[in-house]
Amino acid sequence: MSLSSWRKPAIATVALLAVLALAACQHRRTVPAPSTFDVVTLNLWHDKQDWPRRQDMIVAELTSLSPEVIVLQEVLQDAALPNQAQVLASRLGYQYRFFSADAPDQVRRYGNAILVKGEIEQSRGVTLAPLDDYRNAGWVRTTVDGRPLNVYATHLHYKPEGGAIRAEQIAGVLALIDETAGDAPSIIGGDFNTRSDTPELAPLRARFIEAYEQAHMGVDANTPAHTTLNPHLGHAPIRIDHVFAQRDVFRVADADIILDQTDATGAWPSDHYGVRVRLVRVAD
Repeated sequence: MSLSSWRKPAIATVALLAVLALAACQHRRTVPAPSTFDVVTLNLWHDKQDWPRRQDMIVAELTSLSPEVIVLQEVLQDAALPNQAQVLASRLGYQYRFFSADAPDQVRRYGNAILVKGEIEQSRGVTLAPLDDYRNAGWVRTTVDGRPLNVYATHLHYKPEGGAIRAEQIAGVLALIDETAGDAPSIIGGDFNTRSDTPELAPLRARFIEAYEQAHMGVDANTPAHTTLNPHLGHAPIRIDHVFAQRDVFRVADADIILDQTDATGAWPSDHYGVRVRLVRVAD
């Protein structure tokens, strides 16, 4: 074989290897790196006790934590009370959507809200059955670290014996997710008015991980030590405020209870404690 004949297959082999290496690099670049973001859920206790003082405490804590997503329940607006979610969003520099079963032209409206650091690209609210329970769920589409994210908020029926009602409401939340999520992953925050391990939440747990519980593997996260109901204000110590994240898309880095201390005057931020979770997005 001549030298020139030998060089041709060698050059071809080198070229092929270069193409394969370039393709591998391009493939690696198309796989998104894991991104981390924080989510807070909090029941505001509407305007009970000294709302201006409580508002300052909540703003101070949320400013310090700077979560990408905040989900609120028991949000109120009235003739002499500006919408609480709007006020908090304005003070924090977030965008927000408010969701209520009350008519839009009603002066006094009560419901849930979602606040995000980024842009709100789409949103929708639905009333949950039974209609006389005045419960709702809300959805916003936003972008976190350049990737789309669905955020849902809800507040379920409150009576301990009302598991069947909560089950019906969870079905409504899941229907909203199916109608709006598209190809983007989803998280859900809210006051579920029940422990995370109850039968009525089983359809939700089949598709979503409960973040606080995942962050405290090896311990019973439903003991009084992990309560989100404020026992100092007469509540039984139960953890009923949760953040759920879509399975196989997120893992939980950590989670903790927040807004669980008084200020110097002895005032509490709410009759619920807040929950902060840190999620790592590992897939799309």
